[in-house]
Amino acid sequence: MNKRRKLLLALGASTLASPLSSLAQPATKIWRVGILGNMSASDPLPEAFMQGLRELGYVEGKNVIIERRFGEGDASRLDALAADLVRQKPDVIFAPNSISVEAAKKAAGTIPIVFSIAGDPVGSRFVASLAHPGGNITGTSNIPAELSAKRLQLLKEAAPKIARVAVFDDQTSTDISRIQVEEAKRAAKVLGMEVLVTRITARNDFEPVSAQLRKWRADSILIISAPTNTFNRKLLVEFAAKMRLPAIYADKIFAEAGGLIAYGPSFEALYRRAATYVDKILKGAKPGDIPVERPTKFELIVNMKTAKSLGINIPGTILVRADRVIE
Repeated sequence: MNKRRKLLLALGASTLASPLSSLAQPATKIWRVGILGNMSASDPLPEAFMQGLRELGYVEGKNVIIERRFGEGDASRLDALAADLVRQKPDVIFAPNSISVEAAKKAAGTIPIVFSIAGDPVGSRFVASLAHPGGNITGTSNIPAELSAKRLQLLKEAAPKIARVAVFDDQTSTDISRIQVEEAKRAAKVLGMEVLVTRITARNDFEPVSAQLRKWRADSILIISAPTNTFNRKLLVEFAAKMRLPAIYADKIFAEAGGLIAYGPSFEALYRRAATYVDKILKGAKPGDIPVERPTKFELIVNMKTAKSLGINIPGTILVRADRVIE
């Protein structure tokens, strides 16, 4: 066989092999991830989760499809939204907080669930333990119950004369909400303060709650960490401003919305961190084998604009510890 004939045969074989080879290549896996929450579609926190996914190489529409179901502040819708989400057959569901995990848990069966700010995942029976979750649920916890006392201490340090604090509960009345309220009551007793528990879930609550606080002579506000309160953050900040009372909140997004002081783990960072859990699960890890993480860094944010409007001189002992001061 001459050289020319050998070359033609080789080229022909290459041409035939090429399409067969391309057919043998496995198609790129397109994952399906569900997001279930009581927030609104415009809330910035889910975007932090999406940013975490992008940093890990997930591109929406290319190698991942995102199914979003938001309750728009109405927790009663979550069960139906969870059932609808499960019908889309997601590979994993991201349900950030306790009430969304509860809804997802009812509908998901064996579908993995990842949370980011569940306050007490063991007490809520989402996981068997933090180190060994077991089952199909895992994530990061923001441990809000243990922070109520610290927040009240900070508020007292910022405004030493306060003695009657209105603690704003959550309409869902979850176990973790009740635990935070009880923790606040214990801390208030140590600090020589009285506590009134109330709540605001809509603008219609302004007038009756205003009257309630004035009659009781409240001089400060503590907003517990809870899904409905987070959704209503602008409403709660507006109410505190209207009452001209110093208030402390659970996350920097409240201070950014005009709240006086915020102290706690960054919700944004926890949402972003949850993406790593989703990534591990999509790569084959079992949720029950991935330990629940608890935050080790807590942010102290002070809004000096609000302090000045209230006539409060934030002491230097707080300002030097602040991670951020909003001027």
